[in-house]
Amino acid sequence: MENLGLFFGILGAALATALAGAGSAKGVGIAGEAAAGVVTDDPSQFGHVLVLQLLPGTQGIYGLLTAFIALSKMGVIGGGIKEMTLLNGLSIFAACLPIAIAGYFSAVAQAKTAVSSIALASKRPDQFGKSMIFPAMVETYAILSLLISILTLNGITL
Repeated sequence: MENLGLFFGILGAALATALAGAGSAKGVGIAGEAAAGVVTDDPSQFGHVLVLQLLPGTQGIYGLLTAFIALSKMGVIGGGIKEMTLLNGLSIFAACLPIAIAGYFSAVAQAKTAVSSIALASKRPDQFGKSMIFPAMVETYAILSLLISILTLNGITL
């Protein structure tokens, strides 16, 4: 019972990494299928479609960053695990949830948008710049979730 706070804090960090990472893996896979189809027909499109395929991968990075901040705050990485109450642990857990949940769903939504943008870029290569804007709009919500997770983590006193 005495380490329950630490358990919940680590669980939050794990969820931030696992859910945002799972969303990114799924998203990059979805976009990769479309990208491979385009490159099969026109190998010169590789660079453009690769950039669009990679966009859903950022959420996994955001989840990992959040987990590093949480684990550092708790002393799990960097040495010296801190004494934590249950409330501390639940606070860290809650702070990790925005990027965990929004990271997963935004990566999948961004992949679907990236697929459409891959189709646009493949048919109209001169419109590649515009095709980047559509999935980038979805990225906004992952960034907002990352921001809330980081601000909340920084506001927690252990």
